[in-house]
Amino acid sequence: QVQLVESGGGSVQTGGSLRLSCAASGYMHCMAWFRQTPGKEREGIASIFAQNSIRYSDSAKGRFIVSRDIAKNALYLQMNSLKPEDTAMYYCAAGRDSRCSPSSWFAYWGQGTQVTVSS
Repeated sequence: QVQLVESGGGSVQTGGSLRLSCAASGYMHCMAWFRQTPGKEREGIASIFAQNSIRYSDSAKGRFIVSRDIAKNALYLQMNSLKPEDTAMYYCAAGRDSRCSPSSWFAYWGQGTQVTVSS
């Protein structure tokens, strides 16, 4: 069992930046960030396997950077050039899929942190 706790969400204006953090109670090879807005399916936006194998969704490429600190069991998402369409609840997820991607199945989920981008 792994507990995940996200933090770092908030309200920013278009073009601003935020850094989300996810504190995990243990190590999992595959971790990812998802987001969801009311009435829409949850969208996988970035994944990282171990330290270096990273994948992004098209919506995240070029603006978001995922990283992790294995020693701290922490996952991060640096979000730059934010747009109003990035407004969503952001979730951290962890799992064991060795193919690790934003479309993987994840066993563990955090409660989410809200990001709101105003125009």
